Amino acid sequence: MKNTKGEIIFIPVPLGDNDPKEVLPQKVIDTINELDEFIVENEKTARRFIKKICPTKDISSIKFNLLNKRTEDIDHSTLIQSAVEGKTIGLMSEAGTPGIADPGAEIAALAHQKGIRITPLVGPSSILLAMMASGLNGQSFAFNGYLPIDKNERKKSIKDLERTSVTKDQTQIFIETPYRNDKLMEELTSTLSPNTMLCIASNITTSNEFIKTMPIKEWSNNKIKLHKTPAIFLFHKK
Repeated sequence: MKNTKGEIIFIPVPLGDNDPKEVLPQKVIDTINELDEFIVENEKTARRFIKKICPTKDISSIKFNLLNKRTEDIDHSTLIQSAVEGKTIGLMSEAGTPGIADPGAEIAALAHQKGIRITPLVGPSSILLAMMASGLNGQSFAFNGYLPIDKNERKKSIKDLERTSVTKDQTQIFIETPYRNDKLMEELTSTLSPNTMLCIASNITTSNEFIKTMPIKEWSNNKIKLHKTPAIFLFHKK
């Protein structure tokens, strides 16, 4: 029996305000032009992005369904109902690739349960791009999301991740809310061992891109201010 279910296409977007065509392949642009229904985190920014990358597309004809931290689990089935009925819809994050450190993963899981095809398109992932450029172990690495907010718990988490890095010979990757970047940097330099290699990657793919890997003892002597820029933190201790 032929599968009458539709498809959800995971559509990447730029990581900054640079020209989308600098970081997105033509396939992404063509796909956006073909679709008239999207799952997005923010309708306003999604409209702006689509208008920028597909200027001739009729934005008023597009249906937008919101998926963010306020979306209830019970609403997820409603978001993909068109795909259940056989339609192809798109899913976009606010930045980068959907499904990685964002709510899109929940939609993918539900789609698999319902027999709906998920098609991921190629685009910029800050996590993978940072790993690529870090010079740290790319054979074994782990993305740990956000560290605990509590100072004592976060310090313990940093030390635990450092021990894991040693025992598994594994690069540890994590992110932070941008306004806490500088505080986290202070805690990393005061908690990690002097010879642990730390990479900071911020504003990836933009004109202000910064990627640097040094041992903690050098970071302590060359303090930087990340302020509120999006950043990825990676470390590895042998």
